[in-house]
Amino acid sequence: MGFGCDVVAHDVAPDSAISDPPPAGLGIPYATLDELLERSDIITLHVPLTPETTHIINMGTLKKMKRGVTIVNTSRGGLIDIKALIKGLEEGIIGNAGLDVIEGESPYFFSNWSSEALRDDDISMLLGFPNVAITPHQAFFTGEGLKTIAHTTLVGLNALRNGSVPPQETVLT
Repeated sequence: MGFGCDVVAHDVAPDSAISDPPPAGLGIPYATLDELLERSDIITLHVPLTPETTHIINMGTLKKMKRGVTIVNTSRGGLIDIKALIKGLEEGIIGNAGLDVIEGESPYFFSNWSSEALRDDDISMLLGFPNVAITPHQAFFTGEGLKTIAHTTLVGLNALRNGSVPPQETVLT
């Protein structure tokens, strides 16, 4: 599965649609966070930023990872402790990082900094690693993504106007 990879997942709320065998589910087994960290060559983050997930990648979790692991974060910058990431890169624990989000990115992304020095030493340092790819958080910037954002916003505003509670999430197909 997944380009010939063995895929495992970790979730605080496991979903049978993930773990059940096909055709009902995807057949992806769940693992504890420690098991996932210990056995994964590639770790991708797909979680919201909550008090429980803030800095889920930190100095402690780095010590549990396979040497040379690739980390990809397309969710929220605060999931990764940037200083731990730098340390992991320097020590070769992290072999590669793909970052669509970085903690503290807001002042720098979507602004022209070509004639000024970045004032954030950590982001500057990350930009200097040849094995780190950083992109501005643009996963939402598709026709479908913008349509979903506009729809969700309008549904929420309409609910508030009518005195009801906005829905938690709306998915358009």
